[in-house]
Amino acid sequence: MVCAQIEQYKRLFHLINHGDSAMKIKNIECLVVHPGWRKNLIFVRIETDDGIVGWGEAYSQYDRDQAIAAQVESLGRYLIGRNPFHIKHFVQVAFDDYAQRRSSLEYWCAVSGIEQALWDIVGKASNQPVYNLLGGPCREKIRVYANGWSYKMHKPEDFARAAEAVVKQGFTALKFDPLPRPWRTYIPKEHIRHAVAVMDAIRKAVGPDVDLLIDIHRRLAPAHAIELANEIAVFKPYWFEEPCQVENLEALAEVRARSPIPVVSGEAMYGRADFRRLFRERAVDIINPDVSNCGGILEMMYIAAAAEAEMVAVSPHNYNSTTLSLSATIHAAACMPNFTITEYFLPYEEFGTVVTNNPLVPVNGYITLPTGPGLGIEVNEQAVRSRPYQPYPARNFRMSEDDDQIGH
Repeated sequence: MVCAQIEQYKRLFHLINHGDSAMKIKNIECLVVHPGWRKNLIFVRIETDDGIVGWGEAYSQYDRDQAIAAQVESLGRYLIGRNPFHIKHFVQVAFDDYAQRRSSLEYWCAVSGIEQALWDIVGKASNQPVYNLLGGPCREKIRVYANGWSYKMHKPEDFARAAEAVVKQGFTALKFDPLPRPWRTYIPKEHIRHAVAVMDAIRKAVGPDVDLLIDIHRRLAPAHAIELANEIAVFKPYWFEEPCQVENLEALAEVRARSPIPVVSGEAMYGRADFRRLFRERAVDIINPDVSNCGGILEMMYIAAAAEAEMVAVSPHNYNSTTLSLSATIHAAACMPNFTITEYFLPYEEFGTVVTNNPLVPVNGYITLPTGPGLGIEVNEQAVRSRPYQPYPARNFRMSEDDDQIGH
């Protein structure tokens, strides 16, 4: 056993130091895939000259997925001929020389997907799970919360029935947005009352021991966010996520100072410099960076380490597939002392069973660490290629009476 490990580390040392002659990146491909529900997903496939294939996933948004894919393709040109072990150097020169230190959502998503795929190659080349290359795991399993289960629900009783069904699947934590649409900064009183009714119905349906995670999607002015937090505090929510736009950190800090519920933010922040501002303002109790848009696995580790020093917990966001992004999240989360819980998007679960041979399956609200090399996911490439991009239906952005609704 010890001799085998020594040989593996010798091989790893050789690859790191002599990779230019032993292994180079031969090809990179961006595959925009439709999972059968809502948005397209963006997979990154990188192949080396000795046949190792690494996979990663970039975060995507409706109507912006093609722009993100274009960034992957443009940035990918600069990977050809490089040593896949030189992950840190590539990410740095991508920011310095390719982006010229002018970042964007599309840039960070592209870098994140590429970075994950490089780690997948490194893990496969060294025959190690990625978490072993990051310092080793702090835990053997990762707690997950269910999301996506309440899509397009309106009535409190519908929320309650759906929540019961999810708990019966073994989940012990549920995330949802209790506010009605449209998303507006200033809301009428009935929106607050509706959110309270939804919270009441769900709490009665699932009992006191299931954690309820509230997501506000960056929509409210501080006055409304504080009012809502105080109204729903009686239901003992686990957290209060993104009450305000993260561009206004003073507003977010104001909410945190007056909220009886722990405040979460970070999914719309990219790179450790963004999070530095969040910590300096003491604006959150928990951060939720996304491994597929924050810069990748190593960048998430840097962000988590900075949070740990500020006594801030980490709960990675994952509105991505239940395959590559989820696995990358799990590998990073395994090595974070301040990790708490991460996201599992139920509507993408079936897709994950089709495009991978060994999907990550939650059992009683936890996912056991994968043990295979790299990200530990065996991608069914044919299945991935058989689900091509589908354009998102055009939305109605016309003015309506809802635009004039002002609270109080």
